[in-house]
Parts: sequence; structure tokens; C-alpha cells
Amino acid sequence: MLVDKDAPKALALVIDSNPMSRSLMCQHLRDFGFGSVKAANRIADAREMLEHRQFDLVICDDQTQAGGESGQDLLDELRREQQLHYNCVFVMVTSEATYQKVAEAAEAALDSFLIKPFSANTLYTRIKEARQRKRLLRDIFEALEQREFDRAIALSVDRYTHGRPYGLYAARIGAELLLQQQRHAEALALFDSVASTQRLPWARLGIARVQLAQGDLSLARRSLSTLINDEPRFADAHDVLGKVHMEQGQISEAMATYQMAAEITPGCILRLQHAGTLTFYAGPAGRALATLERTWAMGAKSRLFDVLSMMLLGFLRFDAGDVRGVGQASEVMTRFAGRYPQSLRLRRMAQLGHMLTQLLGGAPELALAQARSLLDDVARPDFDIEAATNLLSLLTRLASHGMDSAELRAAVERLGRRFAVSKAATEVLAAALRQHEQAPDWVRHSHAQVMQLAEAAMQHAVRGEPQAAVASLLDHGSETGNAKLIEMAGLVARRHQDRISALPTLLERANTLAHRYCQPMSHIAGVRRSNRSPGGMVLRR
Repeated sequence: MLVDKDAPKALALVIDSNPMSRSLMCQHLRDFGFGSVKAANRIADAREMLEHRQFDLVICDDQTQAGGESGQDLLDELRREQQLHYNCVFVMVTSEATYQKVAEAAEAALDSFLIKPFSANTLYTRIKEARQRKRLLRDIFEALEQREFDRAIALSVDRYTHGRPYGLYAARIGAELLLQQQRHAEALALFDSVASTQRLPWARLGIARVQLAQGDLSLARRSLSTLINDEPRFADAHDVLGKVHMEQGQISEAMATYQMAAEITPGCILRLQHAGTLTFYAGPAGRALATLERTWAMGAKSRLFDVLSMMLLGFLRFDAGDVRGVGQASEVMTRFAGRYPQSLRLRRMAQLGHMLTQLLGGAPELALAQARSLLDDVARPDFDIEAATNLLSLLTRLASHGMDSAELRAAVERLGRRFAVSKAATEVLAAALRQHEQAPDWVRHSHAQVMQLAEAAMQHAVRGEPQAAVASLLDHGSETGNAKLIEMAGLVARRHQDRISALPTLLERANTLAHRYCQPMSHIAGVRRSNRSPGGMVLRR
């Protein structure tokens, strides 16, 4: 009863907490000819297996397990993090035949969906059909594996527009690729074509994502609000809305949105990390502590766990006077830094964790000396807004352990002048300082100063002196490291190039400064997995 000729070479995984059901399913797969069949009784164990091996078939029971994890949560997370290779067939098994479950299955673009009870013949047929679909779309998947994205897009769009089998499935692949390649008009047209005829939530979400990518935050927000009103448990829509809130500098609103997404999918480590991170900055400490503790309990063995969560957990444990907890947080960060020695990001977090242990251990002078040393890194290209918010969080705690107000203000304003490139970035920095009564206003003042410098420089352009405007912006950009000033200089130089005699020199200087200071900045909810993926979203300047 061989399901197909390739089955003997295939690796399958069965995820089911019921031992009898799990054993029976494994036996069925062996009967279908699968050469190797593995099993896991917990979502957490399955996640770890899937992170380390490539499976050709996954059959997962969707029943919610202890801790709130479900098969759907696992699938969403694996797909979002691109940890399922393109040819893997994922089959979800559920005991619920409700409309909600069926709709969720369709929305997740599952390879197959089975409702208990079902026969071995039904399982065989579904697996055979799903693997056949993979074969029919193999040209698209091969193009993706070879990173020939233009070819994958063309094949996907051609299958959809000509109404060939699995055209809708191909349309989703093509639209996602167009969005990733920043071909926004084409992506919008494809998402809109699907949404106008099928009203599928993923297509409607795609429209909002394009609007966000194009910088039309108001339109994206309206599209998302309408979608969430129609599909209140569509967690991906909450994720994107949270990004819109962050772009608009509305941290409290973003926190509430990410918390809702985490509640909808309680087994999703990434959403828990988003929710915990934002609650650290904008919510009650008790709730932030509970969320981040849960994140660590779920994600300790997962590659999806980001050490930023442990950094923030260390701060909260410090605030609670939890000496042992701070020591554990420091040890975890040190271990990660040792595991990835190339990561300056992780080394900085390990340093901060060590400083917290020094403060609780009665050695504030040592912590203060190390903090001053870290401030010397502020002008480095690899010192980003995440490093700035972590350092600011430490400085506010040093303020109660011997750092005087004048020194704190000078440090805050220095960081503010570099990273307060927009309202959103400014509010992120201010949130890191919320334990201190005055410090948030200091960083907002720094943003106002940067805006004044920009306006004063632009007055030269208004008076017909664009070269003086560019030179002034570059001078201030070089002094502060502020990306907004540097990018403005480049824009003015190109706009008025016919009227600038020193154009080559100024453009060379602008490019040098841009390379040094204008790297994309992940916002504080942009969770990154141990520095292995960029994660997060770019704050617009």
C-alpha cells in the first residue's frame, strides 16, 4: 500500500499526546511505505525535532496541550520562521468539526486536514493527494530553494491566472514573494484579485501589509481594523496591527494588540516574546514578569527563543530584589554569548547581566565603570536602538545606585541625539526610561533638538543655498550619528544636484556616514533568535 514511489526515502513525524493514537498513526505510516517514522508526545519536543531535522511529512494532533500549546500554534510558528521546507506535507488532525476549525485550516493553507474519527484509507488518500500537489508545484518550490525568486513569482502567477490546479495556493506564494521583493504594486494587485473574489483573510491581510510597506499607516490601520472586526481571532492580523501601532509610536496600543495575539495563540513563543517585551516597556511589571517567565519556561530549549526576553527578565528580577533570579538570567546570557562568539549583541547583553549581579552584590562602582565603558560604543555602527534601550534600562537602575543626575542626563541625551530619528523611535527610548521621573522628557527634548537642527539646515535650501543645507546636515549628522539628518542630506543633495558645485565630495561624505549610521533599526518588539535572524520591523524615519 505504498503511498508513492518516494515514500521509502521519506522521513515522517507524528505529534500526538495520546500514546495509543500516536502508536497507531506511526504504524499506518509504516504500512504506507514511509521509510522512517518518528514520534513526539509534546509540542515542545516536536518543535525541537523540527528545528534540527527536515521532515517530509508531519501529522499533528491539534488538541491543546498543557501550557496552552496546540498544533496550529506550532504550524504558524514554523511557517513564520520558515522552518518547514517547501516540500514538507503538514497534516492537522482534530476532533472538532466546527466551522471555526475548518476556516482556520483553510486560512493556514494546510496541506491536509482530518477530523476524528477517520479510517486508514482516508489518511492514505489525504497524504497521497497532498504529496501529489507538492509534486505538481515542484517547479515553484525548486525555484524557491534555488532562490530564483523572479522565476518562482512568474510560475506562481501563471498558474493562478490560467486557472490551473492549485492556482490559489500558488497565488499566495507569488503574492508573498512579490511583497518580500518590494514589488508592491504587483503584490497589491495579486492580493486584491484574490480578496475581491474569495474574501480570504490572508489576502485581505496581504493588502494591509502592502499598505504598511508603502508607508500608508492610516490606510493599513483601517484595513486591519475592518479585517479584525470580521475575523477577531485572526492572530496574524493582530501582529501586523501591532507593527502599525509601533510605527506610530503608540507603545501602549501595540502592547495590547500583541497581548491579544498571544492570548489567541498561547503556545506561540514569538508572540509571547512580543507581548512580554512590550509589557516590560508599557505595562505593569507583574504582568511583564509573568509573561517573560512563561516565555522562558516554554522556549528554553527552542531556537525561537530570543535572549532579549532574558535580558528584560533580568531587569524585572533585579527590580524585585531576586538575587538568585538575576544570577540565573546573567548565566543564561553568558551561555548564549559563549555559544555564538561572533555576536556582539549577545556579548553586550551578557555584560549588562553581569552589571546587574554586581549591583545586587554590593559593587555599584564596578557596574558604573562598565556602563561608562559601554557608552563609548554609542558611536559604533553596530550599536543599534535595541542596544540603546537596554543600556538606558540599566542606567535608570544605576541612578538609584550612585550615578548622579547630571551624568545620567548627559548619557540619555547622547543616546537620544543618535537614535531619536522619529516619534516612534523616541517613544521607544522614552519607554526604556520610564522608571525615572525626568529621563523620558530628556530623550524627547533630544528629539526636538534634532528636529530643530534639521529645520535650521533646511532654511538654507529655502533661501536658495542647497549646498549649505547639505553641509550643515552632514555636520550635525556626523556629530550626533543621527540617521535622519544624514539621510536628509543625501536627499537634498540629489534633489538639487545641478545647483551644488561640491556635489561629488558631499555625496561621498553622505554615503560614508550613511554606511556607518543608517542601518535598519529593529523596534523593541522585533524579537530576534539568538542573533541568527534580523527579525522585527524597520522604524520609519
